Amino acid sequence: MRTSRPAAAAALTCTAALVLGGCSLLGQDEPERDAAGQVTEATDAGAFTLRVGDCLEPVSWDGGATSSFPVIPCAEEHESEIYASMLLDDGEYPGPEAVDAAASEYCASAFAEFVGTPWEQSDLQFAFLVPTAETWEQQGDREVLCLVMDPEALTTGTLEGAAR
Repeated sequence: MRTSRPAAAAALTCTAALVLGGCSLLGQDEPERDAAGQVTEATDAGAFTLRVGDCLEPVSWDGGATSSFPVIPCAEEHESEIYASMLLDDGEYPGPEAVDAAASEYCASAFAEFVGTPWEQSDLQFAFLVPTAETWEQQGDREVLCLVMDPEALTTGTLEGAAR
């Protein structure tokens, strides 16, 4: 399961954090993918089956929990795109503030590389998916996924290299 937790950010855009919640990888719904690994039809995908390059339909950023996310082929109108992934260091769960800080720093840096403009100067926003204490401890979850979105409109295709 993943929950959302908005996080304030300085400058022109803001970030939001979606937090990975407690779901086993077993039984997670894997979306249909082509040979290149791209989603081929709209469906709900298990929270732990999401990959860099997946596009999502609108997701609630209200602090609630979910075990799946609505993925869609990126060629169709979508709200966000997963553009980067990182693994946090092993050890004890550092707490939500430390996880959010690490995710925010990483996603901001990866944003500039992916979009072609630093996020502070962009009209696009980013958000991130991060582990909870429960998934960290019970499933060894350390993955952070970064999402990019246009707050003004849905996107068709990728925002890679959009430079805006």
